[in-house]
Amino acid sequence: MGRTLIKDAMVVNEGLVQKASVLIENENIAGIYTSDETPQADIITDAAGKWLLPGVIDDHVHFRDPGLTHKADMESESRAAAAGGVTTVFDMPNCVPQTVTIQALNDKFSHAAETCLVNHSFYLGATHTNLDQIEKIDPQKVCGVKLFMGSSTGGMLLDDRESLKALFNAAPVPVAAHCEETDIINANMERYTTLYGSEPPVKYHPLIRSEEACYASTSKALDVAAGTGVHLHILHLTTARELDLFTGGSLQDKQFTAECCPAHLWFSDADYAVKGTLIKCNPAIKTEADRDTLRLALTDGRIDVIGTDHAPHLLSEKQGGCRTAASGMPVLPYSLPAMLELTNRGVMQITDVVRLMCHNPAILFSVSNRGFIRPGYKADLTLVSRSDRGYTVSNADVPNRCGWTPFEGGLFHWKVCATWVNGHATLMDGRFDISTKGQPVEFNRQ
Repeated sequence: MGRTLIKDAMVVNEGLVQKASVLIENENIAGIYTSDETPQADIITDAAGKWLLPGVIDDHVHFRDPGLTHKADMESESRAAAAGGVTTVFDMPNCVPQTVTIQALNDKFSHAAETCLVNHSFYLGATHTNLDQIEKIDPQKVCGVKLFMGSSTGGMLLDDRESLKALFNAAPVPVAAHCEETDIINANMERYTTLYGSEPPVKYHPLIRSEEACYASTSKALDVAAGTGVHLHILHLTTARELDLFTGGSLQDKQFTAECCPAHLWFSDADYAVKGTLIKCNPAIKTEADRDTLRLALTDGRIDVIGTDHAPHLLSEKQGGCRTAASGMPVLPYSLPAMLELTNRGVMQITDVVRLMCHNPAILFSVSNRGFIRPGYKADLTLVSRSDRGYTVSNADVPNRCGWTPFEGGLFHWKVCATWVNGHATLMDGRFDISTKGQPVEFNRQ
């Protein structure tokens, strides 16, 4: 692969923004130069006027592979990841067949080695009957266990206290939980179908999958986990009330951590009038007040990471209302540009974006040699630019197989120009080089 010099970028790393050049040698970062020194290199990329960030580590994607590849697969969605500056993904288990055995995990790793353009690991899904499989997880290889405490099909719903306690005591890796109380949701659905028929309009989705449903489930998960040594990571927080359950402080010292997603930081329930079922997801996008409180938590330490919950569906599958329209949306490759847009609005600084999307996922999951721009670390990097004029997001430009994005029509000022995965320029100025695949992630765990 030789030596590549990314020259004169504004390097955003570990709380600082400084003009520097970064040297890549083969797969690794070989040096960071803040002086006029120009080391020899085979390829020089002029990055003047642009920002160089660590590659994004997305702790929450649904690549739909295997079994649901009519709408997405490992290759198409890893291409979308690279297009958005994402160099590492942790993929969820609700595919077909579900990833609930060690054999299914190994099959995914084998498939990813041939098809995935970015670095990768996979969650093992928790069920009532696979505790023996969870105990066999290799902590150096597997990112975590996925727990569905709501919004699950096919046997992965696990919400009784006895089963939760057994899982938390057994898991040798972080447990990432989807928290919604199913009984509350079912009661709400019955009420709204009585009022509005069998297919309530999507504007009622956040009232059916309500604040109460989210809070009841999240508080139960934290209560049960408190007596164990598990690292419990609560996915896609959506309500201000749930945030009261979390504190700031050092990430390394936390037993309980929280993720928030771009969709819940960008949209509010007012957007259902225009976007309709395109922004239907579980948990639901809630009120403007919830969104604004989530934004505040990005800088006070209560939100630890931003993960996308990238969940592609065909447009034909998004038809209907609260009951039948598919929940989930394809967020890659616009997650990083969307979050950078929030810096323009004063929500956070670019150093906060890097902390939440690059550094903290690496710390939280104990990722080895990724997530920072440091000599000796893997050269997972993304180069972004900003223009005052901006551009309008269009479905015509998305690389996802499903062919659409909920951000269509939005005016963005930030754009991903290049993405290096293990030193390889997977994306450069809108062109992909898919000749090299990503690597399985290694974790530094006891």
